[in-house]
Amino acid sequence: MISISTNNLAYRIGDREILGNISFSLEEGDRLAIVGVNGSGKSTLLRMIAGEAAPDEGEVYIAKNKIVGMLHQDDAFNIVDADGHAIPEDAPQDDTPSAASPVDRTVFGQMVAVFPELCRAEVRLAELQASLDSLAESAPPDTVTRLSAEYEALNARFIRDGGLYYKSRCKSILTNLGFGEEMWSRSVTTLSGGQRTRLALARLLSREPDILILDEPTNHLDLDTMVWLEGHLAAYPKTKTILLVSHDRLFLDRVTNKTLDIEHNRAKLYRAKYAEYAEMKKKDRAEAEKKYELQQREIARQEAYIEQQRRWGRERNIIAAESREKALARMEKLEKPKALPRSIRFTLTSSGESGNEVAEAKGLTMGFGSNILFRNLSFLVKKHDRLFIWGPNGCGKSTLIKLLLGQLEPLSGTIDFGYNVTVGYYDQENQNLDEDNTVLDELWNAYPTLTETEIRNTLALFLFRGQDIEKEVRVLSGGERARLTFAKLILSKMNLLILDEPTNHLDIESREALENALRAFDGTIIAVSHDRYFTRQLATRFIDLGDGGRDFRGGYDDYMAWREARGDNLPAVLNATVESVPKDEYAERKRSNAEKRRIEKRKAEIAREIARLEKKIADIDDLLFGEAATDYVRAAELTDEKTVTEDRLMQLYEEDEALAANGEAQNEE
Repeated sequence: MISISTNNLAYRIGDREILGNISFSLEEGDRLAIVGVNGSGKSTLLRMIAGEAAPDEGEVYIAKNKIVGMLHQDDAFNIVDADGHAIPEDAPQDDTPSAASPVDRTVFGQMVAVFPELCRAEVRLAELQASLDSLAESAPPDTVTRLSAEYEALNARFIRDGGLYYKSRCKSILTNLGFGEEMWSRSVTTLSGGQRTRLALARLLSREPDILILDEPTNHLDLDTMVWLEGHLAAYPKTKTILLVSHDRLFLDRVTNKTLDIEHNRAKLYRAKYAEYAEMKKKDRAEAEKKYELQQREIARQEAYIEQQRRWGRERNIIAAESREKALARMEKLEKPKALPRSIRFTLTSSGESGNEVAEAKGLTMGFGSNILFRNLSFLVKKHDRLFIWGPNGCGKSTLIKLLLGQLEPLSGTIDFGYNVTVGYYDQENQNLDEDNTVLDELWNAYPTLTETEIRNTLALFLFRGQDIEKEVRVLSGGERARLTFAKLILSKMNLLILDEPTNHLDIESREALENALRAFDGTIIAVSHDRYFTRQLATRFIDLGDGGRDFRGGYDDYMAWREARGDNLPAVLNATVESVPKDEYAERKRSNAEKRRIEKRKAEIAREIARLEKKIADIDDLLFGEAATDYVRAAELTDEKTVTEDRLMQLYEEDEALAANGEAQNEE
C-alpha cells in the first residue's frame, strides 16, 4: 500500500531552483535514505513532505489517517502543556488546574506530554477513584453506578491505548538516548542544545508516528546511543514508513532499504541501501557516459560519411548523404551527463619530521567539581600514530583534547610534547571564527602575507566562490563553517593534527575528501569522532575513556574483534562491522594477488592493442580524405574496415573498464 508519493515537486527561492520535477513513491514499511551534497535540498524536501513548506509546483500525497512526525536538524525543543500545546519557556508554571498531571517542565514530564490524552485520562481516573473511595455507604446508588460506569469505560480505553506501559516506554527511550534516571527530574530549561535535540528525538520515537521523518538524527549521539538508534529504527513497526537524512554511511546501511539521490535539483530513486546505491550510481554514470561517447562517435562517423559523399558530388552520393542526414535527424540524441556536484579537495602539508615520541601524558586526572572524568591516565603518542579517543558522551573526550592543547589545566599529571612537534587543531564548534568577518577576511586575517589570489584559490578548494566569499561568518551554515575552518587549517603547517569531531556538518562527499587527505598526511593524528566509517578508514590505535582509558593498538575491526573476544556485550549492529577472517587466509591472499597480476597483465595488453587500433583508424581517415577521396570503391572498402576496427576498439574499451572495476574491487578486498 502506498504510504507517500510526490508528483513533480518543485521549490524555488526567488529565481533559483532548489528542487524540480521530484516524483517518487514509498510503500508502507519502506525506509528511505535521502542523500546529496550540502545545499542540494534534502531538508527542504523533508519539510514539503511533512507539510511545513509549500511546493511551488506539484503535490505530496500522504495516505489517509497517517500521522506524520518530523525531527529537524538541531530541533528547537518546544515545552508543551498537558494538552500538548507549546508554551513559552518564561511563562509562569500553572500548578493549580493540573497538579495531579504528570506533565511539567522536567525531562520526564515533557516526555509523557506527547501523550496528552493518556495524561488526561490518568488524572480523571485518579479523580474518579478518589470520589468512589470517599462515598459514604448511604450514597445514592445511581451516583455509585454513574461513577463506576465512567471509571470502567475510561479505564478500558486507557488500557487499550497503552496507558499501562506508556511511562515505562518513555523511561526506556530516555535511558537509551543518554538520559539517565538522575536527569529525569531536571528542568528542560537547564539542558544544552544537543540534549534538547536528543529529547525531541526521544519524544518523537515514543510517539511512533506512521511516517517518521528524521533530519540528521545522529547529531549529538555517542557511539552506543547511535547503535541503539540503529537497532530501534531497524525494528520499527513494518506498517510504518521512515524517511531519513544522514551523512553517516554505516547508519544508512543499517537502517534503510531505498535511497533517493538528489543531484542537480533532480532526484532518482534506487531500490537499494546506501552501499549498493553508491555502486549502482557509479555504474549508471559510467554507462551513461559510455553511451553518450559512443553516440557522439557514431554521429561524427556519420557526419564524416555525409561530408565525403557530398564532396564526391555524384547523384547517388547525394542520395546517400541525404539518407544519412535523415537518419541522423531521427536519432534520439542523448544528453551529455552533467558533471558531478563540486566537492571540497585539499591536501595537508606536514611541517617536517617530528621526533619519534610526539606527546606523552603522565598520570592525568581531570574533572570539574565533584565530577571526575578520568584518573591517572597515561599514554605515549608515537610518530605516525592515528590515535582515536573513544567513549560515551560526557566521559571527557573533548576535555582531553583541550588538555593536549593547553586550553585547560589538569587536576594532576603532565603532558609533554616531543622534539619539533607543531600542532594543527580542528574544533568541532568552529569557535576560532570571528562572526563579524567575511569569509575572505577570515582567511586573509589569519594569513596576511598571502596574496588575494592565493586566498581566493584556497577558498575555491572549499567551494567558496563568487559572492560566497563576501558572506559574513555569522550567516554561514554548519557545513560552511566547517569548510572555512578546514581552509584555515590547511594553510598552516603541522606534523601533529588534533581533530575534534571533524566530520560533523560535512556531507558524504566532503567526508570522503577529508579521509583521503588524512590518509595521505605524513604526520601524526589524534582524533575524536563518532563516525564509524571515518574511524574505520583511519584509526591505528584507540584510547577508550569509557573503558578506564584502555590503550589498544590496532584498527577499528581489530578493536571490535578484541572487545568481542574479551566478552564485552557489544550490540549486534556494532559487531556486524567486524569482517570475518577467511579460514585459509594465505590461500585467499595468494589467489587475490594472482588475480591482480592477471588483471594488470591483461590491461597492459589492451592498452597496446587500443593504441594500435586508434592509430589504424587515424591512418584510414587520412586515406579517406586523401588518396581514396576520389576512389569510391577504395573508399567503401576503407569505410568497412574502419567500422570493423571501431567495433573491436569499443570491445576493448568495455573490457578495459570491466577490468578496472574488477581491480578496484580487488583492492577494496
